[in-house]
Amino acid sequence: MQFGLNESQEFLRDSARKFFAGECPMAEVRRLMETDTAFGANLWSKLAEQGYTGIIFPEEFGGVALGIFELILLMEEAGRALLPGPFFSTVVMAGTLLDALATTAQKRKYLAPICRGEARATVAFFEAEGSWDLADVRLTAANGELKGEKLFVPDAAIADWIIVVAQNGVFLVDSKASGVRVQPMLGMDLTRKLYSVRFDDVPGEKIGETAGLARPRAIATAALAAEMVGGMQRTLDLAVEYAKTRKQFGKPIGIFQAVQHQCADMYLETESARSAVYYAAWALQHHAPDAAAAVSIAKLYASDASRTVGNRGIQVHGGMGFTWENDLHLYYRRAKASETTFGDATFHRERLARLTIDAEVVSERGA
Repeated sequence: MQFGLNESQEFLRDSARKFFAGECPMAEVRRLMETDTAFGANLWSKLAEQGYTGIIFPEEFGGVALGIFELILLMEEAGRALLPGPFFSTVVMAGTLLDALATTAQKRKYLAPICRGEARATVAFFEAEGSWDLADVRLTAANGELKGEKLFVPDAAIADWIIVVAQNGVFLVDSKASGVRVQPMLGMDLTRKLYSVRFDDVPGEKIGETAGLARPRAIATAALAAEMVGGMQRTLDLAVEYAKTRKQFGKPIGIFQAVQHQCADMYLETESARSAVYYAAWALQHHAPDAAAAVSIAKLYASDASRTVGNRGIQVHGGMGFTWENDLHLYYRRAKASETTFGDATFHRERLARLTIDAEVVSERGA
C-alpha cells in the first residue's frame, strides 16, 4: 500500500503553496479582511486561472476533474495561507452540492460559471435551532417558494446564488430576487463574512432531495478539516520560528523543555489530524464502507486539535501572541469558527456512536 503522495499530488501541493505565498500573503489577507466582504476580485480571477475553482468538477462543465484527495491538498494549503473570501463557500460547499444533485442542464447553468470563476454561490443550512442535523431544519418550500430564515450563511452578500436546504428539498435562489434580505452577522473569523438571510415567499429552483446531501456534505466536512490542518501547520511553524529567535536570559527560549514540550505536542496533534484527514479523503474517493465514520473522526480530531494547537502557539509567543499585529490570533479565530462548522467534536462523537449502533443492528440482522 502506498502511504505517500504521488508525483502529481506533490506538484499540486507545492504549486499551490507557491501560489498562495505569492498572491495571498498575510498583508493581502489583512487588507481583504478589513473590507465589508473579504472578497478580492483580482485574487478570485487568479484562483480561476489556476483551475482551482473547478478542481474536482467534470471537464464538460469547465472543471479540471481531479479527485477528492487533490481537493484536500489544495484546502490544506489554503488553510496554511488563511485564504480569505468565498472559495470555500462557492467551490467546496455549493460546487460539490451542485455536482452531486443538479441535473446536467442545471450544472451547465450554475456549475460551469463557478468552474470558470465567473460566479459565486453559497449554501444556507444553519437555523435558529442551532443544529447541523438535517432533522432540525425547519425552513420549508411551498409551491416552489421559500419562507423562513437561515443564519451564519457565509459570503451571502457577494453570492450570485444561494443554495437553500429546506425540509422538503434543496433549492437554488437568485440572491437578488425580491424577498431575499441579507444582513451581516458578527463572526469569530474576520476573513470570512457571515450573514443572516431571510426568505419571504422567494421562488426557488429545486435541484435535489435532502437525501442526496450526505456525500457532498461529507466532502465539504473533510475539506474543512484539511483547511484546519493547514492552519495548525502554519501556527506550529510560527511558534517554532519564534522559539528559535526569541531570547530570554541570553538564550533562545527553544532550549527550555517547557517550550519544547509545547512545540512537540503541537507537532503531534498536527500530524495526527493530517493523517485522519488524508484517510477520510481516501475513503471518500474510493467509496469505502467506513467513509462516513472516517470523516467524523477527522473533523472531531481537527476541531479539538486546532483549538489546542492555537492555544499552545499563543503560549509559546507569550504576550506577543495576543497582540493585533501578530498573525496567530487570525489563525486562532479561523480555528474557532471552523470548530463548530458542520458540527463540533461532540456532534461528530454522537454521530460516530449512531453509525456504530446502526452497523451493529445491520450485522445482527444479517446474522
